[in-house]
Amino acid sequence: MGNYQKLKQTCKNPEVWKEIWKLTYAIAIVAAAVYFFLIPSHTAVSSITGLAIVLHNFTPLSIAMLTFILNAVLLVVGFMTCGKEFGAKTIYTSLLLPLFIGLYGILFPNFKSFTGSQELDVICHCVVVSIGLSILFNNNASSGGLDIVAKILNKYLRIDLGKAMSLSGMMVALSSAFAYDTKTVILSILGTWLNGIILDQFIFGQNLKRSVHVITQHPNELRNYILHDMHSGATVTRVYGAYELKEKEEIAVIVTKHEYQQLMTYLETKDPDAFVTVYTISEIRYRPKPFEK
Repeated sequence: MGNYQKLKQTCKNPEVWKEIWKLTYAIAIVAAAVYFFLIPSHTAVSSITGLAIVLHNFTPLSIAMLTFILNAVLLVVGFMTCGKEFGAKTIYTSLLLPLFIGLYGILFPNFKSFTGSQELDVICHCVVVSIGLSILFNNNASSGGLDIVAKILNKYLRIDLGKAMSLSGMMVALSSAFAYDTKTVILSILGTWLNGIILDQFIFGQNLKRSVHVITQHPNELRNYILHDMHSGATVTRVYGAYELKEKEEIAVIVTKHEYQQLMTYLETKDPDAFVTVYTISEIRYRPKPFEK
């Protein structure tokens, strides 16, 4: 009864439905990349299906059965290593992916190619699929298959998701030599490498922040502006100039792209002579402690 009430409350949570909607349209994008670009290109770019095609040459099992078995094994591993939330979301997206591909097949039967070029199809697939995958990864999900391997490599070896996708996909791309011609194998390898680069670009583009360090003649005003106008935190450090050995305050703050522009506009207006250094950061690890009463 307790589990039923918990499930009922979860279903009423608008944030849950918002996340389901995000996962759904992300999978729609991934499926579009597969149907309209990957399938017409006949390449194995970061695809578990590509590995199934290769294994099909050595086993009596069909490609569909091999794909199902490989995905099932990876889903179990994903549940065990990346947590229940990741596993549950990936099951949802894995079931949804073939449905969307089937839907595109009904709406656009006998589809050949948008570009008429195998090379352009590979490039278009890498760009479009990276948009969908970046949404999934940023919501602690994946589309199944090699995405799970990439997530595991990212979690335990701290490898960037794009590089992890390239690493796991490269093995499939190399194995395609047993099933495809030389040109297709080379395209599969290059496409897998390109896919990783573009995926990293999309993921870090959404999470990118800047660490701004400011030495100003008006530290109190700047500190108040950051705390009360930008509603952000800051770190104040005592520093000394090497020439005069005069004590000053350096204020450090981590900001988003929008907040960075806001802060720079303030400094240009209030203290255009302020000494500013800016660092680009892609990850922040912070676990706040509860306040003591």
